[in-house]
Amino acid sequence: MKTSEALVVVEGDIDGSVTRLWHALTDAQVMRQWFFDNIPDFKPEVGFTTEFMVDAGERQFLHQWEVTEVKAPAKLAYRWTFSGYAGASQSVFELSGNESSSHLRISIPVEEDFPDDVPEFTRESCLGGWEYMLDQIQKHFAKSDDLA
Repeated sequence: MKTSEALVVVEGDIDGSVTRLWHALTDAQVMRQWFFDNIPDFKPEVGFTTEFMVDAGERQFLHQWEVTEVKAPAKLAYRWTFSGYAGASQSVFELSGNESSSHLRISIPVEEDFPDDVPEFTRESCLGGWEYMLDQIQKHFAKSDDLA
């Protein structure tokens, strides 16, 4: 992914309130159910940091996140870097809707170019990964009514 490439944007509707969606995006216990199952902790507070390892088959990536913006329950952003690799991006979650349905828009602005020789860092891989994550949260909402 490069700063010169088109912005990656994934969006879709969620069958649940904005309050429930915010909770799913900011509560570590719920995030582990649909996002990454080994997120150690998460707090929707600017400056909060966390890191965790993700096994991508041929490579392992130490994900490092720093929360950069919080406007509950409408917007959440955090910076992504990967230990040992150049590059940085943001994940920006924008929520809208009402008490019965929500819309989630995820955009991924690249701040610093990622290496060309790592397949997981291509624009296509990023887009596919976020499409998968959107599908996972939609499935989670379809089967779960235990969220706040």
